[in-house]
Amino acid sequence: MQTENVVKHIVNWLKEYATSSKMDGFVVGISGGIDSAVTSALCAKTGMRTLCVEMPIQQSMNQVNRGKEHIEKLQKKHANVSSIEVNLTPVFETFKTQIPTNKMSPLLNLTLANTRARLRMTTLYYFAGLHRYLVVGTGNKVEDFGVGFFTKYGDGGVDISPIADLMKSEVFQLGSHLNISESILKAKPTDGLFGDDRSDEDQLGASYDELEWAMKMDQKGSEISNFSGREQLVFSIYKNLNSANQHKMNPIPVCKIPLNFKK
Repeated sequence: MQTENVVKHIVNWLKEYATSSKMDGFVVGISGGIDSAVTSALCAKTGMRTLCVEMPIQQSMNQVNRGKEHIEKLQKKHANVSSIEVNLTPVFETFKTQIPTNKMSPLLNLTLANTRARLRMTTLYYFAGLHRYLVVGTGNKVEDFGVGFFTKYGDGGVDISPIADLMKSEVFQLGSHLNISESILKAKPTDGLFGDDRSDEDQLGASYDELEWAMKMDQKGSEISNFSGREQLVFSIYKNLNSANQHKMNPIPVCKIPLNFKK
């Protein structure tokens, strides 16, 4: 990959989109992970106002510290970068007291995890509305178009997606080129939505490198029967996730009313 050219292309794309939209800058949620670090660094390079928002909800201190380290580094390099922390833990805990909670449901933890993501989305749009900023998505190609590993109207609720055409491995290449902190480059990818140390690989059942391979094989028209052993398992995981999450990746279904019904 021509890393320098990719960086310049994305930075120009961001600047042109914001300018044509008559918006004044960008807002990015910072998680302490590689995707948000690279995305915010790219926004910062536009020279336009870039607001980095930390939104901990019972967050691991490792993630919090990585996020703070990244923001401090970014602010030293770019005068257009500002930051704010919004502790959403009290909001999340209050929310839980106001809704009926079925502790027997096997979907409770996942539902609450998605709620965290949606609280963060609401927070980002609050700041976007205040400052005429664009909410910038941090999803990569495997997550957004391969396995659908994002929360609908959570981290999937954004205005623009500058790295969504890049595989996770390519995002890491950009991270190295942009001099992202080693602590982030070496950290296991995690969405941090469950309040524990589970990684993305723990949730998905395969690494991003494996899922990238499976996505490429799927695009070539491969079938599960073409593989055996670990490759067959990974390809099966990819196909199952891709199928189950089409509702996230496809446009919202609209019920079309026959014209004669409207007469």
